[in-house]
Amino acid sequence: MPGSAITELLGPLLAGIERELPRAVELRHRLHAHPELAHAELETSAAVVAELPVACATVAGTGLIARVGLVGSHPIGAAVAVRAELDGLPIAERTDSPFRATGGAMHACGHDVHMAALVALARAAHALGDALPAALLAVFQPSEEAYPSGAEQLASELTAPTSTTSASARVPSATASPGAIPAATLVPAAIVAAHVHPELPWGTVALDPGTVNASCDYVTITVEGEPAHGAYPHRGRDPILALAQVVLALHAQVGRLIDPLHPATLTVGVLEGGSAENVIPTRARARAALRAYRPDDRLALRRMVEEIVSAVAVAHGCHGSVELVPGEPALENDPGIVASARELLADAGFTLAPEWRSCGSDDFAFFGTLGVPIAMGFVGLDGDDGFIARPLHHPELLPPDSAVGTLARVQAVLFLAAAAQLHRA
Repeated sequence: MPGSAITELLGPLLAGIERELPRAVELRHRLHAHPELAHAELETSAAVVAELPVACATVAGTGLIARVGLVGSHPIGAAVAVRAELDGLPIAERTDSPFRATGGAMHACGHDVHMAALVALARAAHALGDALPAALLAVFQPSEEAYPSGAEQLASELTAPTSTTSASARVPSATASPGAIPAATLVPAAIVAAHVHPELPWGTVALDPGTVNASCDYVTITVEGEPAHGAYPHRGRDPILALAQVVLALHAQVGRLIDPLHPATLTVGVLEGGSAENVIPTRARARAALRAYRPDDRLALRRMVEEIVSAVAVAHGCHGSVELVPGEPALENDPGIVASARELLADAGFTLAPEWRSCGSDDFAFFGTLGVPIAMGFVGLDGDDGFIARPLHHPELLPPDSAVGTLARVQAVLFLAAAAQLHRA
C-alpha cells in the first residue's frame, strides 16, 4: 500500500475514534476508580476485554493482546503493536474527581487514559476491516510501574512463541468467543506507544528520534560494621558514618566519571540504619537508582558503585556489598517512524512540541530487544481547560477526559506511521 493511501486512512480512523469516545471515556472512569497494582490487574483486564471487538490472548500473566485485522488479509508479521499499561501505583489519590480511587492505589501516571484510548483505537480500526494497512495488535501490558517488568516478560514470550497462545477464558471477549490464537500472529513488526505528559503544552506532541528516555538500574547498598555503645565509638566500627561517606562519594564521582555532555544521574532515595540514638548499629543500607543514556555509561555507573562502596567501607573498617537489579534499557525512538508520524501530526490536529528528552525511564524500551523498530510520543496536557498542573506520580494528577481522545489520535498517528515504514521496507 503506497504511503499516500496510508495517509488517506487517517481521516476515517480519526472519525471512528471520535464515534467511540463516549464509550471510551466511560471506561476510563471505571478504570480510574478501580486501579490495581502490578501483576494483579485481573479486574482491569476484564474491564478492557469486555470493550474490545475481538478475542484476546493472555500474555505475561495478566496482560492482553488483541489482534485487529484478519490474518488472511495481512502477511503474518505485518502487524503494528500499540502498547498501553494496565497497572496503577501505590499512591492514595487526593483529587476531587467523582471517579476518584479510594483504596490506596491510583492511576497517577495516566495509564487509565492510555487503556481507554487504545480501546477506542481498536474499535475504530476494527470498523475499517480490510482497509487497514497492517494488522493492529492492541497490547495491554501489566506491571510497567514495578519489577519484574511486564514489558520484559512480554518481550521474552514473543521472542520464543509457542505454536498457539490460549485466549483468556478468565476474561473472555464480550463480542467474540475465545479460542486458540496462533502465536505467530501476535509477533509485531513494529511497536509504538503514546504517553500523557503534564509538562508539555496541550495540543502538542513530543516526538523525537534517537534516545528519549534513560536506562534505569536499582542498587541496594549494605555496609556492615561492628556495633558499640555511642559513648565508646572507638570500640565499634560505624556503618552509618561509612554509608554517609558512600552517599557523598557516589554523587561526587558521577560528575567526574561521566562526560558532562552525556545524560546520567544517580539518586539515593532510601537510607536505613540504627534503632537508637546512642547505639552504633551492626549495619546500614541505602537504595539508589542509576540512569544513563549510553550503554557504556550505564556499565560505568554500575562499576563505580561497586568500587566506591567497597573502598569507602574498608576505609572505615567495615564491609560493603552491592545488590544490583537491572532495569530497562534506554528508550530509542526509530527515526523512520518518527519522521512519518511528524508528517501526520498536523492532519490529526497537533503541533510538534519542542525537543523533549529526559532521564525518565519506561519499560517500553524492553520491546527494542525484539529487534523491531519502536517509538513513543509524549502528549501534552498543560493548558487544557480544567487541568491542574501536577507532575506524573503525584496524588493530585488528574488528566482531563479530553485526554482520552487526544491520546487515541496520537496512537492512530503512530500506528499509521509504523505501517507506512513497513510498506517502505
